[in-house]
Amino acid sequence: MSEDRLFGLQRHERVMEELRRHGAVRVKDLSQLLGVSELTVRRDIAALAAQNLLTKVHGGATLPTELAPAAPARRRGSAAPRFTIGMVVPSLDYYWPPIVSGARSAAAAQGVHIQLRGSTYDWNEDRRQITRLIEAQQVQGLLLAPNLEGEDVGEMIQWIGDLPVPVILVERHPPRWTPTKYQLEWVRSDHSLGAEIAVRHLYDHGHRNIGLLLSKGSPTSAHLAHGWGLVCADLGIPAGMVLRESVRMDEPGHREIVAQILERCAEAGTTALMIHSDPDAMAVAQYCVELGMSIPDDLAIIAYDDEVAGLAEPAMTAVRPPKAMVGRTAVELMVARLLEGRRRPSQRVLLTPELIIRDSSIMLGL
Repeated sequence: MSEDRLFGLQRHERVMEELRRHGAVRVKDLSQLLGVSELTVRRDIAALAAQNLLTKVHGGATLPTELAPAAPARRRGSAAPRFTIGMVVPSLDYYWPPIVSGARSAAAAQGVHIQLRGSTYDWNEDRRQITRLIEAQQVQGLLLAPNLEGEDVGEMIQWIGDLPVPVILVERHPPRWTPTKYQLEWVRSDHSLGAEIAVRHLYDHGHRNIGLLLSKGSPTSAHLAHGWGLVCADLGIPAGMVLRESVRMDEPGHREIVAQILERCAEAGTTALMIHSDPDAMAVAQYCVELGMSIPDDLAIIAYDDEVAGLAEPAMTAVRPPKAMVGRTAVELMVARLLEGRRRPSQRVLLTPELIIRDSSIMLGL
């Protein structure tokens, strides 16, 4: 057996060991743990998926439900978990790890076990993951983050509402009225208010012509656009500069797109941008610096997410959704629901984001 083959088998064993321990793994974490590139990890995951040993999901992999332990191993004399809650998230990367971490923290405090499943932004894959958890009869409740865009939203909501265990939606907002016996509960960040917080900060620092750059395909975008419209109307400033483009540095042709955006800003007299999300904001800022523009004097920027905004040059002012608290609150709501049953009124919880002020939004001399 070749040395490369041996190392590959050793990595596969380590991947499966991490999966059995945690139920889900991220490509980024495995790359650091194993000391290999993320491309190598993805190839390992693909090879194990071909053997039906794991389920490949966006950003990582999960252990198939039928191979997962019903509850974590516990020391002799320790209490069994009160409940096991399934959690299905669309990605194990970027936005979702803090939410999962918050959920796990609350679960540990409440004596509850979380069975995590990574999915995609595709409803069919969500349905498969949910069905596996239900059929395994290992969970008493579900925390779900399905894609609620498209023509089949009503059918999807109906299917979720008919599940045999209670459901709480996480970072998702269903239609105001849902055709289910019980109105669905949810908890999410108030992104509309987050947009208002950002615009008012820029307004307070003298900006009267502000633009909004939204990521394509993100469920957050609709909420940001809604809050944007409301706050611009309240402040009496133009609301027409709303752009929907992906400009992160790995996006093909991103420099040309940024150049077009900056040209539009110059024509409209735009002096500030709120940009979703951090990588897009950093790409715009970097291009501005290359052109010799000064941030924030020539163009102020606020990023939305605050995952890596503080690492930019200059450091980015950012709106930070309360992701960990979203996860914590979802678990607490579910435990209350499981303890109190249907006599407990349904709850819909909005949590306020926080503005982290750095160098990219405060104009020199003000």
